[in-house]
Amino acid sequence: MAPRLLLPPCCFSRFLRRRRRRASERDTGFENAARHPRDVPPPTRGTLAFLVYFSIEVRIENNTPVNIFARSIPNLGRRTQLLKGLPATSTVEENAAAGVSVYTFNVTVSPLSSEGVAILPTIVNSNPLTEAFDIESKGDLEYRVVTTGNPVLDYETMPKSFDLQIFVEDTTGRSDLNILTVQVTDKNERPVFRGNMAIQTVTIYVLEGTPPECIYQVDAADPENAELKYSLLPAPVPFLVLESGAIFSTKEFDYEKDPHCYFLNITVTDPDGLNSTKTVNINIININDERPYFTTKQRIYRIPEEQSPGTVVANITAKDPDDEDSPSRLFYSIQSSDRYFSINPSTGVLQVTGRINRDALPLQLHPNISLIVRVEDSPSSSHASEMEITIIVDDINDNPPECNPSTFRIEANENTIAGTFLLDLRNYCKDIDVDPSNNQFNFTGLSGFGSNNFALESTVSGRLVMTESIDLENPANLGAEVYSLTVRVQDIACPNYSNIIYIYIRIKPVNEFFPVFSNSSYEFNVPEITKVGSSIGRVNARDKDWSPSVITYSIVAGGGTKDYTNIFWISPTKGDVKILARLDYETTQKHILTVQASDQEKTATASVTVNVLEVNDEEPVCSPNFYSFQIPVSLAVGTNINGFRIECQDRDSDPRSFRYIINEGNVNNHFTFSPSAGSNTSRLILASRFDYDSGLDTNWIYRLHVYITDDNLLSARDRTTDIIKTGTVTLSIRVIPNPTTVITTTPGFTVVTKMENLYSESAWYVPFVITLGSLLLLGLLGYLGFLLATWVRTCCPPAGKAGDVLLINAAEKKKPKKDVIVTMTKLNTVFDGEARDPVTGKIYEFNTHSGARRWKKSNEPLQPALAMQVTSSATDNSGQGTDRAGAPSKKEPSEKRKELTAETKPAAKP
Repeated sequence: MAPRLLLPPCCFSRFLRRRRRRASERDTGFENAARHPRDVPPPTRGTLAFLVYFSIEVRIENNTPVNIFARSIPNLGRRTQLLKGLPATSTVEENAAAGVSVYTFNVTVSPLSSEGVAILPTIVNSNPLTEAFDIESKGDLEYRVVTTGNPVLDYETMPKSFDLQIFVEDTTGRSDLNILTVQVTDKNERPVFRGNMAIQTVTIYVLEGTPPECIYQVDAADPENAELKYSLLPAPVPFLVLESGAIFSTKEFDYEKDPHCYFLNITVTDPDGLNSTKTVNINIININDERPYFTTKQRIYRIPEEQSPGTVVANITAKDPDDEDSPSRLFYSIQSSDRYFSINPSTGVLQVTGRINRDALPLQLHPNISLIVRVEDSPSSSHASEMEITIIVDDINDNPPECNPSTFRIEANENTIAGTFLLDLRNYCKDIDVDPSNNQFNFTGLSGFGSNNFALESTVSGRLVMTESIDLENPANLGAEVYSLTVRVQDIACPNYSNIIYIYIRIKPVNEFFPVFSNSSYEFNVPEITKVGSSIGRVNARDKDWSPSVITYSIVAGGGTKDYTNIFWISPTKGDVKILARLDYETTQKHILTVQASDQEKTATASVTVNVLEVNDEEPVCSPNFYSFQIPVSLAVGTNINGFRIECQDRDSDPRSFRYIINEGNVNNHFTFSPSAGSNTSRLILASRFDYDSGLDTNWIYRLHVYITDDNLLSARDRTTDIIKTGTVTLSIRVIPNPTTVITTTPGFTVVTKMENLYSESAWYVPFVITLGSLLLLGLLGYLGFLLATWVRTCCPPAGKAGDVLLINAAEKKKPKKDVIVTMTKLNTVFDGEARDPVTGKIYEFNTHSGARRWKKSNEPLQPALAMQVTSSATDNSGQGTDRAGAPSKKEPSEKRKELTAETKPAAKP
């Protein structure tokens, strides 16, 4: 394959244009070479032809890559020195602008070349590849290499040297290719800012009142990694910049006194004096730290009395120093208690809000009103100011008759007879005018709601009487408990000032009627599984009295059981009946209650019947609910294990409704119940043999959790909807490899078993019984020993004793030395299980926790349920319950390990 020379795009475009101009003068062989390298004719004999193909990948408008094979550069074998001054080495400074001359050279052409240069000097390649250089013509075959400015040369980040391959060809076909080495020289550059300051003007916000501290860190760098220094202008600003570039404030700013904005020119300088400058804007942020102050100077105001509400008395103004650049948002208030004036919280306008009567107390004695006006810059702020103003009330001739009080509230019972005296107004009214002609008054204008039921005897006396009886239950008066009347008291003299007297007469209801229940009796049907606290119904009673009385409900009889005084509760205000304890259909099917309704004076009763509806809410109760026993490993399949039988009862289910399921612990399904359903009794059966030899079975203790459900008579669909109850029974089964008593026969090995009785702390009576029994037994044994000794003396001669002793000693001398292993097993005093030895057929007793065994006396029958009964008795007496009886103590694991050691450890050789 012909060699490929890679050209930069800019060089290749110029090179291709010039070569096209010469294309018509080339032979056909080179024309074919432009189409494909394989079409190039072989060079003629005696001529050294050097063909170079340019494989350039360009992209057309549709971004499709196309390989273009440029025309070859022929006759490179006739290479002559056309590039005068090359090869050479030149230098150029970094960051040089476009068009900077790097090197100048000349092109020498043949005298036979009439047209000069066919292919202008071109940079056909560079090492490393770059487009930073180009060749320009200076005229008369003189050329120079210049910078293009794209990319800009950088000494710190770009290569330090470039090798430019320059190619030229004249019209006779002679060509030349030489290298110009351009070395980039370092130039001291200005420091540059980094971070936000490099791309924008940084604005820093400082809260007023902030103590002097670092407010910004300037980040700058020198391209030559020189050490930089920072400075700022203007100098007399309350800021400084450290050599590290940290800007510090030098004072605590006050927004109201100091400028609100500072412009700092931050200059960074390198050791040669080159610098860069950026501007930093610092804005001081105003905070609420100043008290507002009043701008109103007037402190005393005068107004006449009897001004209408809303009359403006004064316009209080204030200003907040924190709001100098904007309208102040202040809040005004009156601190002193005052009924005459109010102030607009936003505008500070002081207005009259109540009647100002100069002739009434306290203004009659003190006509000056002092107000404390407070202004603050926010409702919750502590920045506030206060100002005291005085308002003087001027008197006018406006003294109407005054009544003290001016409002009367009196009560009268309903059905009060007509003509009853209620109130004498003359005793409460007077006119404070000094002139007798102005202090005479009369009473007129009785009006208001219900005024037709009342009247004044005369205008002078002012006596108020009732004109007709009022019945609150009457539809015409229904709901009218309070009558509002007004009477005008008026001066006789001009200008006839008057006042209004307000009289409120409340008609007190009389309790005339008994409460009445909506029904004389109520009946509620309640399932027995209803949750405690649920509402089962409501009773309701009404009282015809007006106003409607508050009726209180209570249960006065019924609803009790043997365990609860009353299992029902009724809401005193609403009449809702709720249950306080669980209902039980099997115990009581119906409850009859007597409910009382009371209006605090009169009472009424009603009967409430609560029918308890039967629901399957009772769990099967099985006996025994816990059983523990041992079985031999060779027990035959189908055997009723230890004759165990379970018997279950359910108060609300048929005996045929039970199903027996072993839910947990039945590893390898060795156990089953027969029958498994349809009966209230079932037996535990061994379903498959144990296989410990092959490793199928590894557990020696099985703890079965048996579930007894009462859904056997239900269909599959009903089991998903009906309530199903489940009882549980726990069985503990120990599999014994060899239940016979271990007798050590290996010579020289003796197993000494030391047993220690372990008693429950709560079974205080056990030591007492054991001690008493021991004393009786000891006395009996002593008596029997005495009888035996007497018999031996009479029957056996003394010489036999010596011979026996000698024989025993001789036998003892023949015994080899033995290793003695002592194991200690703590045994419960109660043997709570029985089993039959498959070898001897004898019955032995065992303890389910420690594994201790003893032969059962032959005169005692085998009782499968005995272990359960004894265990239950022991746990009940100890106060721990059934769960504790089935849970082994903390010492049991160690005891079991000791027991296995005594039984399974091989005897040591003598």
